[in-house]
Amino acid sequence: MDHCLAQDNLESLQSHILAEEQKFPGATGEFTWIISAISLATKAIGNKVRCARIQDVIGEIGNVNVQGEMQQKLDIISNEIIMHCLGNRDNVGVLASEENKTPILLRRRAEGGRYAVLFDPLDGSSNLDVSVGVGTIFSVLRLSDDGSREEAILQEGANQVAAGYVLYGSSTVLVLTTGNGVDMFVLDQAIGSFVLVARNLKIPEGNKTYSINEAYTTRFSDGIRGYLDWAHQNGYSSRYIGSMVADVHRTLLKGGAFLYPPTTDKPDGKLRLMYEANPMGMIIEQAGGAAVAKGNRILDIVPDGLHQRTSVILGSKDQVDAILKHTT
Repeated sequence: MDHCLAQDNLESLQSHILAEEQKFPGATGEFTWIISAISLATKAIGNKVRCARIQDVIGEIGNVNVQGEMQQKLDIISNEIIMHCLGNRDNVGVLASEENKTPILLRRRAEGGRYAVLFDPLDGSSNLDVSVGVGTIFSVLRLSDDGSREEAILQEGANQVAAGYVLYGSSTVLVLTTGNGVDMFVLDQAIGSFVLVARNLKIPEGNKTYSINEAYTTRFSDGIRGYLDWAHQNGYSSRYIGSMVADVHRTLLKGGAFLYPPTTDKPDGKLRLMYEANPMGMIIEQAGGAAVAKGNRILDIVPDGLHQRTSVILGSKDQVDAILKHTT
């Protein structure tokens, strides 16, 4: 059997995080434990995704989540896996999931709960039955001593300590930023570890590609329709998968822009600010790109609710600027 054995000179995810912490004299090592828990959880989820049809965990369960969306079987399983892995970390005070109405208080700041972790356990899960790449998105915030558990995590995206996603596709890819650039890791199944394959990723410019669901064109604003008309006339290509993690991952590596603008039936946008837009916005910005909503920086939005929705435009600065010329 052919295995993707890691080269001797490749770093594991944990070694990489430990090495990064050495650069900061005040680092306590606590953050490493959070990333380790996320790594463990996503390995387990990745295995479930690969075996979903064999284990008959594809499809809906008949329940509607807090977002008003029909829950998939693997949504629930993935949510439980992450809750279990992160719940065992003593420095995690609050967990908030797209699948849960309210955040879960594990321990207060005085008891060691220094961080909140927010996550979308399985983004794009409705695509599982046709084997499209799906993913997990996560965001890490420091907890303050003030307010209730929900108020404490209603922070601007600019306050994120870290953000990342795991794409379960042809390979299992983890993309991570801790505010000092963006690094990419791939899971080597032979050794059971994420290994570093690309450091300090930069989103390319000059790629005339956009990613949007054009079936909604009649519901878009005049500005977005004007941009699409302009793009059609100027040799642009459309690349849309319908799974945010997969679409953003392609945009990060290849350049271009990803759009999920407001529509007449969803004037505030559809994507979740805290679980999707903020972590993806941080990653794209750290890679030299831009992330905006209605012309404003996503990471500057002050949230008024845990499940707040927003529009999203993100990608290469040149391509985002081209969109803004038509929409602002």
